[in-house]
Amino acid sequence: EINSSGGVLGRKIEVVVEDPASDWDLFAEKARKMITTDKVSVIFGCWTSVSRKSVLPVFEEYNHLLFYPVQYEGEEQSKNVFYTAATPNQQLVPAAQHMIDEGYKKFYLLGTDYVFPRTANKVLKAFLKAQGVPDENIIEKYTPFHHQDYQTYVQEIKKFAAGGDACILSTINGDSNVPFYKEFANQGLKAADCPIMAFSVAEDELRAMDVPPLVGHLACWNYYQSIDTPANKAFVSGFQEFCKKNNLK
Repeated sequence: EINSSGGVLGRKIEVVVEDPASDWDLFAEKARKMITTDKVSVIFGCWTSVSRKSVLPVFEEYNHLLFYPVQYEGEEQSKNVFYTAATPNQQLVPAAQHMIDEGYKKFYLLGTDYVFPRTANKVLKAFLKAQGVPDENIIEKYTPFHHQDYQTYVQEIKKFAAGGDACILSTINGDSNVPFYKEFANQGLKAADCPIMAFSVAEDELRAMDVPPLVGHLACWNYYQSIDTPANKAFVSGFQEFCKKNNLK
């Protein structure tokens, strides 16, 4: 759309794409190549905090610019990075306050073991304690990237939520959301028993799941394609047409 409107300062945008394949060291290597060899003007990328931290020294070394598109846990600032998504006070705290307002008194914090979930849960615990939630009403657990077996965790959640006043604050990342929600449903738990408030689940993960296990659970996220506004409908329609023309799935 930008190019069809004349580009930027009269010049067309040329896209250079690299795939670091979720290899944190490779992120830095690819960033260095794009800056020094491809001579790109700006880089949009990274998804996890650990990938961002991997490339940050490269951007600062070359005084280059990164636009980081996903939620940002704070505790870092750099003149070489635009952090474009939600910060904890915009995402985590309002969601936790909502659960308190709904009457939940016990909080199970479950996340993937890397920078964002650990920092997010540090913020969440401080907030919950400031609201009078005692330590014994907060459980904090982590699983590795791409974790698949949530049986033991859901069993613990089932006991923790037996009183009917518990919820889950989830920072599980990416594809691990699918087995977690499935195991939650397999053990007979529903949102009415213990709702999940998810901070890192997007539509790609939701499409991989059956609808019944998701009913009643919550998510707090910057953007969903299903937002019902004329501007968003036009954007989604245009994007889908672009993908169709370019054989993108």
